[in-house]
Amino acid sequence: MKKGLYKLAFALPLAFLASACTDFLDKDPLGQNTEINFFNDPDNAVLGINSIYDAASWDEGPNGAGHTYDWMFGDVLSSNSEKGSAPSDFQDIQDLKDWRALATNGPISSLWINQFTVIYRANTALYYLPDANLNQTLKNRLMGEAYFMRAYGYYHLARLFGGLPLFKEPVKPSEFGNTPRASFAQTFKFIEGDLTEAARLLPEKSQYSAADLGRATKGAAKALHARIIAYQLGTDNGNNHTWQKVYDLTSEIINSGQYSLMPNIAQVFEDEGENGPESIFEVQFGASTEGWGPIKIGTTNNIIQNCRCSWGWGFNNPTAELVNTFEAKDPRRALTAYKDGDIVLGTKVKVDYPKENSTGYLNRKAAVVKPAEGKASPQNIRKIRFAEVLLLQAEAAYYLSKFDETRSILNQIRARAKQATLPKGSKEGSLTYDPISPSELSGVLNPLSTSVSGQALLDALRKERRLELAMEALYFWDEVRWGTYLGKLPSDVRGRADARSIKGGVNPIPVLPIPLTEVESWKLLQNPGY
Repeated sequence: MKKGLYKLAFALPLAFLASACTDFLDKDPLGQNTEINFFNDPDNAVLGINSIYDAASWDEGPNGAGHTYDWMFGDVLSSNSEKGSAPSDFQDIQDLKDWRALATNGPISSLWINQFTVIYRANTALYYLPDANLNQTLKNRLMGEAYFMRAYGYYHLARLFGGLPLFKEPVKPSEFGNTPRASFAQTFKFIEGDLTEAARLLPEKSQYSAADLGRATKGAAKALHARIIAYQLGTDNGNNHTWQKVYDLTSEIINSGQYSLMPNIAQVFEDEGENGPESIFEVQFGASTEGWGPIKIGTTNNIIQNCRCSWGWGFNNPTAELVNTFEAKDPRRALTAYKDGDIVLGTKVKVDYPKENSTGYLNRKAAVVKPAEGKASPQNIRKIRFAEVLLLQAEAAYYLSKFDETRSILNQIRARAKQATLPKGSKEGSLTYDPISPSELSGVLNPLSTSVSGQALLDALRKERRLELAMEALYFWDEVRWGTYLGKLPSDVRGRADARSIKGGVNPIPVLPIPLTEVESWKLLQNPGY
């Protein structure tokens, strides 16, 4: 299911729900196709669900919001990445990095609007679908997708803002300005309830037709659930979780036979890897000549991270510290970051560091051949892949004292990495996958022996997770839940992040400001330090 199928807009973002709501609700519909009967038609019902995925894909508009991408938070806030581009470009991102962001910060406001649009559209579907005159199998699937996407929207907000106002239905006029924020634990309990219901209703990946690949699946619901529990275990475990639940969820995914590691990790972020055996959930995009607006089906994610010396804007630069954490000849190093003089997708690149780059590196996982419209790349964004599920199981196994299982999974991840080719197009004018000489890999990524145990095994696990999933917009939340985030920051930045943290749980949770318009309009309690 590529992005072209997403297109439908029938709902409004949270920030605009209350505008003239009383007058609107008092009017009779002008046409026959109302929300009440819309979902009785199976084609319309599918389009309604597609519109939820559409809102989840927005990175620049089309609803008046500006640029917002997961990497602005998951990568740039972490020790894996710096803002990048010219020093003066997009100060809002640097303010995030430095914990100076105000409640008027552009990416923060855009994220809030976009994800509450996801939530509102999901709630609209979940309100009308139960009574819709549809085939029960289709109805179950569509409701499962809506539950998953509502959880997806709330998850993206809760991990950055903490507790949220919770809505199970389209917002009523009486709720405007009268819906307080739930607690952190209550919000995540709500999300988990949606994921449990989604997993019950959704089909497995193999039960979808080829045209529907990319939709939420039973495996996606369980994988996101496992990730969320692991996050709570290291932050605020008010829901009294244990690592056994993470282990059980990941075991169900692994034993389902629906997923596997791609033999060549070099293909995972190329066209050949889209919706492939390792893909559990990815946001779908398509090639387009439209660079902005509702008709756009491509993403700006690639142009904004591509080199300024060619057709990009140069943001999200991997740090030298991250690059140097890889073993020197680990094939994943070249699959994660590239530098001046490297050949990427058949073209020799120039990185103008430090004038237009913060570290000397760019994100290889976001590199694509220049599309017809730079702001409309067709590259899907990988959100959950099977490698992460394996690593979550390895982590759960460690805390359950199943140390041999932890080592076995880490060795599986490392062995796959050692079998990689060079990145696609590592020779000028070529888009082939060229092999790496076995002699080049001698002594590289050796298996972990039983002598690696205790804290050393935990350190190896965390390092392997960092490297395998580097520049995939996840590491900030790993650092937070592991309790390593604040200690890595410069003292002045650490002071600001600490003052803006939720405390009293397992580890401090640095949070961003609720957008000012939402605080004022919805009378929401602002986060600490803002």
